[in-house]
Amino acid sequence: MSVFSKASVASAATTSLFVLLWSSGAIVSKLGLAQASPFAFLLLRSALALAGLLLIGPLLGLRWPRSRAGILRALGTGCVLLGAYQIFYLLALSTHVTPGVMATVMGVQPILTVALMERQRSWSRLFGLGLGLGGLVMVVYQGINLGGLSLAGMLFALLALASMTCGSILQKRITDNPMGTLPLQYIAGFALCALFAPFQPLHVQWNASFVGALLWMGLVVSLLATLLLYRLIARGNLVNVTSLFYLVPAVTAVMDFIIFGNRLAPLSLLGMGLIVVGLLFVFRKPALRTAEA
Repeated sequence: MSVFSKASVASAATTSLFVLLWSSGAIVSKLGLAQASPFAFLLLRSALALAGLLLIGPLLGLRWPRSRAGILRALGTGCVLLGAYQIFYLLALSTHVTPGVMATVMGVQPILTVALMERQRSWSRLFGLGLGLGGLVMVVYQGINLGGLSLAGMLFALLALASMTCGSILQKRITDNPMGTLPLQYIAGFALCALFAPFQPLHVQWNASFVGALLWMGLVVSLLATLLLYRLIARGNLVNVTSLFYLVPAVTAVMDFIIFGNRLAPLSLLGMGLIVVGLLFVFRKPALRTAEA
């Protein structure tokens, strides 16, 4: 039997596409924020994603939860995963957090997921957790002290990390028709953004650059990439799925350098290296013990 089965190739293609699309989010959001205020961009992006989902939902066979508990669970998950996460993410970018630093902060999500989901941890995993968190501290310290970033910007980035982690855990716990909860979650996310919008400046410069960024973020990232993420969460182990976010910082950093010319400072690169090494310890398979003769 061939090692490269159709299922493995399809799985690799799905995960690779997700990483590429998700990595582009910080870059394209930065382009959109150059033409619009954060909440104006977020509202338009969310509305476009919601409209797209409602149009293709019947083609995907999405069925809304029938029970009251299922509806409330979907709405709560949507507020965290599609509302709070996007709000804090864009606020971080709008307060001068570079896409590379933002991606690195989000890259610590697998470590938090392991810490919250697993009850029994080996010393190897605990050591990996320590390395990864140490790397995150380096990136945050670098951003505040040497990159000219504000404490508010890094706070928004950490809140985005917390929202994404908690939202992913909540989504994994939805086992009955998980994809069918998407329309309700998109509605909840849009409603949360709209709730804060009156207290935020709203302005847009309509030009080709903004329209392109809006279409990409609304239809490609917020819709297609999110559908891929939910599909991966529903079918795989949550820790393994969130480990994909370790690949995002490097891909985003390359995009950030090519498009904006932003280089990660040495301390940030060291922090990223520690996160990657921590990943090796966290997900290292235990050695098999050989039976004594």
